[in-house]
Amino acid sequence: MDTPLRSWADDRPVASPFARPSGTAGRLAGRFMRWTNRQDDLLDVLDVQPGDTVLEVGYGPGRLVRLLADRTEAAVIRGVDPSPEMRHAAARANRGAVRTGRVVLDLGTADHTGLAEESTDRVVSVNNVGIWPDLEAGLRELHRVVRPGGAVVIAWHGGTSPGPLTRRLRLPDDKLDRIEHALRTLFTDVTRSDLRSLVAFKAVR
Repeated sequence: MDTPLRSWADDRPVASPFARPSGTAGRLAGRFMRWTNRQDDLLDVLDVQPGDTVLEVGYGPGRLVRLLADRTEAAVIRGVDPSPEMRHAAARANRGAVRTGRVVLDLGTADHTGLAEESTDRVVSVNNVGIWPDLEAGLRELHRVVRPGGAVVIAWHGGTSPGPLTRRLRLPDDKLDRIEHALRTLFTDVTRSDLRSLVAFKAVR
């Protein structure tokens, strides 16, 4: 039996099927994420350049992977996610790019990506930092894998026009401040911005 996932944000077991989707509930959670997660405005923040390698942590059903493949000139889009169910869904949603090798989807987590040191230009995590077991360990790993001059973007529910569900999932200010402080201990430049339904931190190494 899987060990219950505990979140750094409230130090309680996370029972939500969105945390580690599996089975029927996991498939339904993946569909819900695909319908409700609006991530288009993250592309401007991420600022992918032609030839970049991009890593998404927690790709879920693969909607952002698809946006990156369709609307940027990234050379390779990699992803890690702890859920085999989501790996299957994301691979199906991006089958053409997976077949050519432009999209590579693996199992992994923020603190165990499996990537080599300084091997990616951009890293993005959307709506999962609040359920990581260890915030600082995850950020240290993302700092390790991003190249000097590269950027890590961490986004969570919030923003200027949040819907009812997004408002319920917002992190309190002290938790957002902890994310920002942890980033500032590792990266040279950290900015915070409010998008439509996300609060986004961009950290440049």
